[in-house]
Amino acid sequence: MFGFLNVYKPKGKTSHDVVAILRRITKIKQIGHTGTLDPFAEGVLPICIGKTTRLIEYLEDDKAYIGTVQFGCSTTTYDIEGERVNFSSKKLIREELEKVLENFCGEIEQLPPIYSAIKVKGKKLYEYAREGQEVKIEPRRVNIYRLEVLNFDEEKQTAELYIECSKGTYIRSIANDLGEVLGVYGHLSKLIRVKAGKFLVENAIKLEDLDSLEKVKSNIIKPETYLNYPKYNLNNYEYEKISHGNSIKIEKSDGIVIALYDNEIVAIGDVSETIFKCRKVFI
Repeated sequence: MFGFLNVYKPKGKTSHDVVAILRRITKIKQIGHTGTLDPFAEGVLPICIGKTTRLIEYLEDDKAYIGTVQFGCSTTTYDIEGERVNFSSKKLIREELEKVLENFCGEIEQLPPIYSAIKVKGKKLYEYAREGQEVKIEPRRVNIYRLEVLNFDEEKQTAELYIECSKGTYIRSIANDLGEVLGVYGHLSKLIRVKAGKFLVENAIKLEDLDSLEKVKSNIIKPETYLNYPKYNLNNYEYEKISHGNSIKIEKSDGIVIALYDNEIVAIGDVSETIFKCRKVFI
């Protein structure tokens, strides 16, 4: 089996749980996901099956989320699962929130949560946090392409935000930082990933619906349809050359090109001055 799955990860499951379930159903060990979602979060989780795990680096990795921020208190994890640590009785209005959002757009420096899987000196940050050890966390540059208020409940002091961002952005940190800037504290109470590259939430298959090998097979996405690179159809001679990892001459512009044979991806490589050199072969 060779291809992608657009899975809707439910709340309460980790990304690794989803992979383990699919491995058990398909009996295939070579399965991976392209972006971790916290257990309390839900939404799009792109899955790669078989040799498509070798294509993860070529997938578009921008993300989009709908996140709900609860103002009035912050937590140790910046989300609903953490211990509440700071409180405010100040009441926020929508206009105040919208006024500061522009400061969070564009390329910004973001401080990741201490309860995260980022490694410092070979150790994950959440391991330091659980052991009560202090560690210096370096800010990371991320891009926020779009950030807007979808709904604001003044009575409950909750805001539903739509966020389009680059890979590596922590929505939990946005919630915490908004609360700090506004002087009301805040944490993320709900998170749905609605887009991961070309994988969209409206096309995602619920995990519980992938309960058999036949269901998995029927929802497989051909990898070339989700890879945003030029395609080249090989003839028989070129296919033989590629199958042995040899270079071929093709009329394509310089850059990454996907080689197809009989409507199936067989290689991905670089073209330079019309010479295609294989990076990875899938025969």
